[in-house]
Amino acid sequence: MSAGTSRIGRRFEALAADGRAGLVAFVTAGDPDAETSAEILAGLAGAGADVIELGMPFSDPMADGPAIQAASVRALAGGQTLAKTLEMLRDFRKTDDMTPVVLMGYFNPIYAYRIETFVADAAAAGADGLIIVDLPPEEDAELLGPASAAGLSLIRLATPTTDAARLPAVLEGSGGFLYYVSVAGITGTKSALEADVAAAVARLKENTDLPIAVGFGIKTPEQAASVARMADGVVVGSAIVEIVAQNLDENGQAAPGLVKKIHEFVASLAAAVRTARRGDQA
Repeated sequence: MSAGTSRIGRRFEALAADGRAGLVAFVTAGDPDAETSAEILAGLAGAGADVIELGMPFSDPMADGPAIQAASVRALAGGQTLAKTLEMLRDFRKTDDMTPVVLMGYFNPIYAYRIETFVADAAAAGADGLIIVDLPPEEDAELLGPASAAGLSLIRLATPTTDAARLPAVLEGSGGFLYYVSVAGITGTKSALEADVAAAVARLKENTDLPIAVGFGIKTPEQAASVARMADGVVVGSAIVEIVAQNLDENGQAAPGLVKKIHEFVASLAAAVRTARRGDQA
């Protein structure tokens, strides 16, 4: 296992030792512009993010809801490319060599970049894993092999419709953690019932030793705390990205205080996640 891959493992081991879940924070690279995005990324760990998902903007993000779609549009309009996203990660690693970073996006840009070149460049930039939302296990062999060889975990998705017959295929070759998509549909549109999430996490844990991170529809510290009581990780994306959209001026540029507001929101989520299980341990 390479140092890059082991960042994720070490982080979840440390979280388990602390008796708490981790906060997985998603942001779109280049949104609303390269400089502001770099500032946002640089401060996420300090605000309390345990793992960072860095979105690779794509012109047709079909699994994402309106907030993240709009973030991709803003980033691409500002000139963000896959190469620039890797450069942003490389710069981040100059000051943070501890926080796991997972690149999240779609397969088309990776294919256009060339798979072997991409995984080599991503690993060299300091990535720890990949979440490619439009690449099911049955079709990801051409990425899984090179990614594993480069020390990148391929993080798979399980959903409410992933039944017992299909779950082994999802788990085979999975690394880092398992991302449980708690609702069917696109990101940021609705939330799952707590009892349903608890049952799903319990079922997944019977079948894998991978940490289980739950995402989709988590928008408030209260919701994050609820999920943190049962899962190993809590993924928040759309709610963070929406703060960007809410803090743009009439020209679509970052308004003063945008970066601070994002970091304050992440800090509120992190505090809720960190203390969620204290009552259980009393």
